[in-house]
Amino acid sequence: MDILLTHGYFLREDPKEQAIMKPYPPLGLLYLSAYLKQKNFAVEIFDSTFAAKNDFVHRLVTKKPKLVGLYANLMTKFNVLEMIRQAKAQNCIVIAGGPDPPYYAEQYLDFGADVVVIGEGEQALEALIPIYASEKLEQLSQVAGIVFKNEQGQIQRTPARELMPGLDALPFPDRAAIDLQRYIETWRTHHGMGAVSLITSRGCPYSCTWCSHSVYGKTLRKRSPALVVDEVEAIREKYHPDMLWYADDVFNINHKWLFDYAAELKRREIKVPFECICRADRMNEDIVATLRDMGCFRVWIGSESGSQRLLDAMKRGVKAEQVQVMTRLAKRFGIETGMFLMWGFEDENRDDIVMTVDHVKKANPDLVLTTVSYPIKGTEYYNRMAAQNVIVDNLPWEKSNDRDYKIRHRHSRRYYDFVNRWMHGEIKLARLQENGNWRKRMKAKINSQIGRLGMTLTAHQKEV
Repeated sequence: MDILLTHGYFLREDPKEQAIMKPYPPLGLLYLSAYLKQKNFAVEIFDSTFAAKNDFVHRLVTKKPKLVGLYANLMTKFNVLEMIRQAKAQNCIVIAGGPDPPYYAEQYLDFGADVVVIGEGEQALEALIPIYASEKLEQLSQVAGIVFKNEQGQIQRTPARELMPGLDALPFPDRAAIDLQRYIETWRTHHGMGAVSLITSRGCPYSCTWCSHSVYGKTLRKRSPALVVDEVEAIREKYHPDMLWYADDVFNINHKWLFDYAAELKRREIKVPFECICRADRMNEDIVATLRDMGCFRVWIGSESGSQRLLDAMKRGVKAEQVQVMTRLAKRFGIETGMFLMWGFEDENRDDIVMTVDHVKKANPDLVLTTVSYPIKGTEYYNRMAAQNVIVDNLPWEKSNDRDYKIRHRHSRRYYDFVNRWMHGEIKLARLQENGNWRKRMKAKINSQIGRLGMTLTAHQKEV
C-alpha cells in the first residue's frame, strides 16, 4: 500500500464516550481515502473506533506500511502520540494532520512525526506520497502547507496551501473502506435510530474568538445541492439509515443553497430525518419551515451565553434575544431544540451567569449542553489570555491538551458544576410552573437552591 490512514479515537477505552455511545466515522479520513484512490494510490484505513490499541500494532506488523497518516484533535491527542511511537518503532514515516497539529507542529515533530500537514490534506498527501516513495526528500520544500525538519534538524515551514475552491471535484467519502454498518447498529442499539453523517460544506466565515479554523479556514465552500442529494440517495440505498447528521459547522448560512437543496430533495421524493447545527441570526420562519419539511427533527443552536456583553466579546455576531426567539420558533414548528452554553469565558461574573440562566428559561430548549471555556491555541481567545498572562499549564506538552489549560483567577470546575445544577433546577421549575405536581416542583426547587448555595460556598475557590 502507499499509505495507511488512521485516527486515535478508541471508543472502548473512553468511559465518557461509552456513556454517550454516539460514534461517527472519521469523515475527514474517508475523504482523503477517496481522493487518493481517485489519484491511483493504494490506500487502507485503520478505523480505531471499535478497535483496541494492540490492533493497530498488529496492522503495522502485518501490513508494514511505509507511510502512516494520523489525524489528531485535542480529544485524541494522547492516543495519537502513542500511535506515533508505535509507528516509528516499525520504521514507518508518520504524517500528522487535523485540528491539533498545526499549532503544535514543532512538538509533534520532536515527538516523532516526520511531517505535519497544515490545513486540508488531500492535495498535500497527493504530493507527499511520491516524494517518500522516491526518497527524494529535497523536494519536501516544494510542497505547500507542511512543516518538517530538514537534514540538519531545523524546522522548515513551507508557504500555506490554498484551500480547495471547488468541493464538487471531490469524490464521495470512502465509506466502503470501514465497517459503517457497525456505526449504524451501535446507534440503533443505544438510541433507537441508526445514523450516518455527511457534510455539505467546508469552513465557517464567522470569527468567534474561541473557535479554531486550523483545517478549513474562515471561508464557506458549499457543495452543489444536486451532488449532496446524490450522496444522500446513495447513503439511503446502501445503508438504510434512520437519520442523518449534517456535520457542517453551520448548516443554514446560505439561504439560497438551503432552499435549492430542499427543492431537490423534494423533487426526488427523499426525506430522511436529520439533525444539524444552525445559527439563530440565520434563522427565520421560512428557514425553520424548510428545515421541518426536509425532515429536521432536531436543531442545535450555538448560544454560548445569555449576556450580550460576553456575546459581543466573543464576536458571536448574534443577539441573545434572537436565540430565544428562534429556539421557541423551532419548537413551535415541532423541531426539538438543543442549545450550547459556555461558562467561564474571560471575565464572566455572577451577573452574566444570572442573565444566562434567565436567557435559557426564556428560550426553553429541549436540551442544553454546557462546557467550561478553554483557550485553543491559535484562536483569538487564546492569544488574548496569553497576552494577559493568565493561562497556566503546569504539565509537559505530551501529557496535556488545550482543555487542561487553567485560567488564573477563574472559578473552579466545582463552582461550574453548581452553576449547572442551579440552571437545570431553574429550567425544571419554569417548566413545571403550571402543570407539574408539587413533588417534582419541590425537587427542582431543592436542586436550584443547592446549586445557588454551592456557588456561594465555592465562589472563593479558583482554578489557580
